[in-house]
Amino acid sequence: MNKPILFYDGGCPLCRKEIAHYRKLDKANRIQWDDIHQSSATLQQYGIEYSQAMQIIHAISEDGKQLQGVSAFICIWKKLPYYRHLASLVYFLRITPLLNRLYLCFAKRRYKRRCSENSCHISDKQ
Repeated sequence: MNKPILFYDGGCPLCRKEIAHYRKLDKANRIQWDDIHQSSATLQQYGIEYSQAMQIIHAISEDGKQLQGVSAFICIWKKLPYYRHLASLVYFLRITPLLNRLYLCFAKRRYKRRCSENSCHISDKQ
């Protein structure tokens, strides 16, 4: 069985902090953490453009399905202690669409702020 892959921006201080928290919980090494700031090679294998991954978090599920936004988070939450309960609750309450709208508002602001300083070098990674 394949591990889910989470693509994250390791050049973003907030993203690094959040992923460090998740990785600390991932003692069983159930998730492949892929820092797209370091390399976009795995993104290319899955046909995901660097600019897309910088704008919205992406994951690849265990069965190879490409996920974005809150669905990507839920994919990894299912593999993490404590967070697996949150994933179940979100699914049970059917609030994924609401959370995704909120996440997309956040992601848009994060991307604009992060890349307005030209520190994401999108043209260099494609």
